[in-house]
Amino acid sequence: MTGSDLKNSLAASTAQDGSLAARLATARKNARFVLHAQNLWPAVQPTLGLLGLYTLAGLLRLPQHLPDGLRLVTVAGWLSLCGWRLHRDLSRLSAPTPQAIDQQIETASGLHNHPLATLTDTLPTTTEAHTQTLWHAHQNRVLATLGPLKAGWPRLLPHTPKQRLAAGALLFALAAGCLVAGPAAPGRIAAAFIPGRDDPDVPLPHIEAWITPPTYTANAPVFLGNTAQPPTVPQGARLTVIVTGLSSHPVLRSAKGMVLTDATRQKLDAKSWKITVTLSHTGNVRLAGRGRTFANWPITVLPDAQPNVQWGPKPGAGKGDWRTRLPFEASHAYGLSSLSVELHLTHPGRGPARTLSVPLPLTGHPKTAKGVITPDLSEDPWAGESVTGQVLATSVSGQNGKSAPATFQLGARTFHSPVARAVLDLRKRYALGRERRHATAIDLAALGETPGPIYDHTGMFLNLTSIVAMLDNPRIQDSEARTGAVNMLWDLALDIEDRRKGDDASALTSLDVRAAQAAVAQQLRHMREDGNQSQQAKEELEARLNTLKDAIARKMQALAAQAMRDHTAIPDLQGFSRAGDKAFSKLMQQLQRDATNGHDGDALERLQQMEDATERMRNATPQDMAAMAQQMVAQAKAREQTAALRDLTAQQAKLLDHAQSRLDEVLKAQSNQNSALEDDGGDGEQAYGSLPTSELLRRLGLPVPPGADATPQPNTHTAEPAPLPPVKAEEQAALRRTDRASQRALDHALDELKDEFKELTGKTPPAFADAQKSMQDARKALGNGEDAAAATAQEKALEALRKGRQQMQDAMKGDGKHQSPSFLPAFGGSSSESNTGQSGQSNAGDGGNTPTDDADDTDDQDQQQGKRDPLGRKLGEGNDHAPDDSTHVPESVARQRAREIEQELRRRDSDRTRPQQELDYLDRLLKPF
Repeated sequence: MTGSDLKNSLAASTAQDGSLAARLATARKNARFVLHAQNLWPAVQPTLGLLGLYTLAGLLRLPQHLPDGLRLVTVAGWLSLCGWRLHRDLSRLSAPTPQAIDQQIETASGLHNHPLATLTDTLPTTTEAHTQTLWHAHQNRVLATLGPLKAGWPRLLPHTPKQRLAAGALLFALAAGCLVAGPAAPGRIAAAFIPGRDDPDVPLPHIEAWITPPTYTANAPVFLGNTAQPPTVPQGARLTVIVTGLSSHPVLRSAKGMVLTDATRQKLDAKSWKITVTLSHTGNVRLAGRGRTFANWPITVLPDAQPNVQWGPKPGAGKGDWRTRLPFEASHAYGLSSLSVELHLTHPGRGPARTLSVPLPLTGHPKTAKGVITPDLSEDPWAGESVTGQVLATSVSGQNGKSAPATFQLGARTFHSPVARAVLDLRKRYALGRERRHATAIDLAALGETPGPIYDHTGMFLNLTSIVAMLDNPRIQDSEARTGAVNMLWDLALDIEDRRKGDDASALTSLDVRAAQAAVAQQLRHMREDGNQSQQAKEELEARLNTLKDAIARKMQALAAQAMRDHTAIPDLQGFSRAGDKAFSKLMQQLQRDATNGHDGDALERLQQMEDATERMRNATPQDMAAMAQQMVAQAKAREQTAALRDLTAQQAKLLDHAQSRLDEVLKAQSNQNSALEDDGGDGEQAYGSLPTSELLRRLGLPVPPGADATPQPNTHTAEPAPLPPVKAEEQAALRRTDRASQRALDHALDELKDEFKELTGKTPPAFADAQKSMQDARKALGNGEDAAAATAQEKALEALRKGRQQMQDAMKGDGKHQSPSFLPAFGGSSSESNTGQSGQSNAGDGGNTPTDDADDTDDQDQQQGKRDPLGRKLGEGNDHAPDDSTHVPESVARQRAREIEQELRRRDSDRTRPQQELDYLDRLLKPF
């Protein structure tokens, strides 16, 4: 072999050796792992045996009977023993030697004569090179002849029979324990190793759970059980769970398994627990404890929406109005707790930022509030300015809502004195930051030096001087100086306006009235904000109202004196004073009653009515006093006409009673005749069967259908009613003649009343014409001796008189709307709008009473209390029966006979041979019964 051939042979052999060496390295790596596993398994067998023994004990529920503390000690000790034994056995292990690895490969691959030893043998370093080459060639030939190399599998079976027997017994016991435990096996094993955990065989605790809705919803609690439908509750509801029979505390978890951290837990006794949590989101709430789930409740939570708030139509003050109209609408599903209006200047100046808040009165917690208030904001420096406002609402659930902004103008008082207007102009410029403090002081000083009301009156001059001194004092802060100057300038302007006629007494009384009204308003505000309805607060309110009453009385006296000086014609000054005292007293009583009953909106309305009246008093002119005199005359005439109509109605009711009394006597005679027939062997049913249907209906007091009198009655015989005795008949005829004359007199009286009312108001109630026609019909029926027809006509006359009375009141109210507003609440046609937060409607206050109101009080109360029938007559007056919806059944007819009549009507209704018109009427008549 040449040298080149030898080199080529060696190169090919070297490439082949690399591939075979990689295969041998992989086999050795796998064999090393097998030997590791084979050596490790005997080392962990004792530890696994210890764990198996404890697992077997857990399957038999032995550790679970121990207390949690003792079980913790047992588990910790046993696991420590297992860890110590495992550490001891593992520390004795040694890494497999290369010879053992090669031997494992040779054994698993079936190699003989230890060929791998040839691969590991080496020649001495002194061996010649060609000998080394030949040795490598020999090793390559041996490596090439090895074939597939295997690492084999680790031998995991115990080596000795004793070990195999012990392992088999333990595995058999574990299998038997799992078979006995069944599905509860995993739970038993987990409970054995985890202290504080119960296995599935432990009885579940007793659970009581309910959801309490928030108090503002007024909903009943929802008890949780095995209901098909998940409960739906409002946001903020409280879930309460009572767990009995659980040694450690339970927890509430969400659907994602997270513990509800806001839940509060309370231990009731050794094995009883109480958990409460506020529900804010929809989802599942899971009750768990000691490693188990006790209950799972899907709960739907309705979110709490914000209140719906919006402005009503036309907010703001109209032209010439000094009150600001604030209409509002608000609603919330659970009720409203507070309402207010926040105002900001539309074009703020350089003055300090400020928000004007106006509370809206609420009574209770209504779900809907709709109304209008008209507060007096003319005292505020923003009076007459354009503002942007929003209605703010807070629900009883704590949600806040606001309306869209609205821009309008605040009301402002009208001042006729040029000096007062100048003072107010300076006040507004300074309050809104349009003029600096020093410049305002200079302008006020110049105004005081100008000849006029301030210069001529010492008290006003001193007040103006003190304001200027306060503004010039640098030690007073700007905010304090601004607040003081604004308030004092307002009082000064009012004083100047009150004294513009040179009447000091009237100005002083106006000042007293304003102070008393402010005191009453302050007390009402305290009672509303603090919810103070104590006896002391009520007595304080009563005392302040008495002070206001005295101040108004002095103001009335000053007005009377002014009227005398101005030569104003008031027919009765004492009557004028009494009328004013009565009007304000009634209004104050209503105010006190509303405040005591918690009707804040109504109480505020009464106070506003008094403020309106006193404001008109302050600006009263001789023309106003003359108009007052005319209204007093009109009121007197209206009272007279109302009393006349009331007397006329009473007389008409007496005539109706007379006619009905005579009809009763006729019915009694017929009843006696029927009784005589029955005594003669007649049958009761046969006696009633002889009467026509119309007569049976009349006896029951029921209306008779048209044409019923003409309906023939088959298979019956008619009996003429027994006539009255001659003496009684003559007596009734005389009474009819007397009633006919009285009816004629009432007709003439009504005609005169109609003319007087037309002269007073220019209107005639249409019902008066109907009443006169009915009176004429009654007079004609009385002349013909027909008491039934007369009674029917008289009933129509009474109904027309009642309508006429209402039309008179409506006409007086309509006439009052065109009158100038009066400064007495009981006069004039003006009425202020009121806020009724619960009903959502606006009612006219007492300021809109007509002159007929006082005269109507008694009758209205009687009718409200059910003491009068719809015709205006007192129940049971003048006859022996009480009307009930125009049904007149005399008490002399026994109830048994009424039942017999009803039975006869039912018998006739069952007789299908009767006319269809009569059968249809009887069907409709008897259907409700």
